[in-house]
Amino acid sequence: MRTTLVLDWDGTVTDGDTLHAAIAEFGDVDVFRAMEDEIGRRLTLQEVIAVEMATISAPVDEVVAFLLDTVSLRAGFPEIVERYDPLVVSMGFHELIAPLLERDGIGVRVVANRLDPRPEGWGAVFRQQATCAVCGEPCKRSDLAGANGFVYVGDGFSDRCVAQAATRVFARDGLAEYLTAESVAFERFDDFYDVARALEGAAGVPSGRSRKT
Repeated sequence: MRTTLVLDWDGTVTDGDTLHAAIAEFGDVDVFRAMEDEIGRRLTLQEVIAVEMATISAPVDEVVAFLLDTVSLRAGFPEIVERYDPLVVSMGFHELIAPLLERDGIGVRVVANRLDPRPEGWGAVFRQQATCAVCGEPCKRSDLAGANGFVYVGDGFSDRCVAQAATRVFARDGLAEYLTAESVAFERFDDFYDVARALEGAAGVPSGRSRKT
């Protein structure tokens, strides 16, 4: 039976975070830094993203052109899409995701939010997500409410709660640090070739250890 594979987008499928890159180039970095400190404290992730996006007023086409020039997709992504038909679940925006996929000729299912790119500041139009009984805010668990077991691949804050609902987790960067601190088992990955090898039967990587030496 084919593995149900779910991927985060920013920092997981992409080599860098497209939202952070867009804010650094077109938005207010000081607001971004202040808001990032509030995630999981006073504000929900959705509230933080909304404030950060509102600092961007450039035309969407200009921001997309910048991302197309500066953001690449992680090695092995086309191959894992072809092999496993994954679902990408993102707290980002279709308008910034679709052009990168189109550039690389990749068709994949995506769950994401929408932009209302007003000239006075972009609005974030979030998809409907139930408030999670585990983390207390709208999160990716609700996007996978009907899934009967899934493998999750992620890297950041938005992946913390949903990763703990998965039957198997591949993590890097901030998510790996968080799961290590919480004593949650996961496997490290550098690229999607690592993930594919593990799914195809190679030995799993112990929590907190990299496949590379």
